[in-house]
Amino acid sequence: MKVLFIEGKSKAKQEDYFIDSGFINKLPDRVFLAYLAQFKGQANAMKKAIEKSGREIAGFQQVLGCTKLSVPQQIILIGNGSFHALNLAMQNKLPILLYSNGSSRLIGEKDIAELKKKKQAALSTFFASKNIGIIVSTKPRQENLKLAEEVKQKINAKYPEKQVFFFISNTINIAELENFDIDFWINTACPRISEDSRKILNPDDISEFL
Repeated sequence: MKVLFIEGKSKAKQEDYFIDSGFINKLPDRVFLAYLAQFKGQANAMKKAIEKSGREIAGFQQVLGCTKLSVPQQIILIGNGSFHALNLAMQNKLPILLYSNGSSRLIGEKDIAELKKKKQAALSTFFASKNIGIIVSTKPRQENLKLAEEVKQKINAKYPEKQVFFFISNTINIAELENFDIDFWINTACPRISEDSRKILNPDDISEFL
């Protein structure tokens, strides 16, 4: 079976993107640029503006929800929403500058603390749950049945009172999960799915308890 990858792109031209010069002037001398796929055009415009200011680009990389990226420089993430920025902030233990269409904000310790509080509440639900569902996607680059099997084995070994079931699908619809008699979910597909429910965690969130 052939798999075609079609990159998501905006129709806007690079020169159409507004890059705030005030933002550029406040940056350190060396930065790392990261971007979401649909913001590649804006990221290229940002890269050009930073280089024009005399600053150095230490790296320029597209990121996904599961991207592992640890660098010593200030990371600027071109994109929207805080999920990817939080992921990078937790990995680097440094604030991430999230930039989109002329506005920016720091994602740092306060945001991480709120996320940890949310995950702690979800962990309490996991410990109290009897029926556990493990979400597995069949989509390329998201499928991780091997990880799902490892998680199931560890849960069965440490929490024999819990029943564990696989739920395998190409498209994961969070609303449809309510149709099953499952108390809690562990997601091995796109990590961002866990944002949509307080009853879903990713394997990394519970690894120390397995």
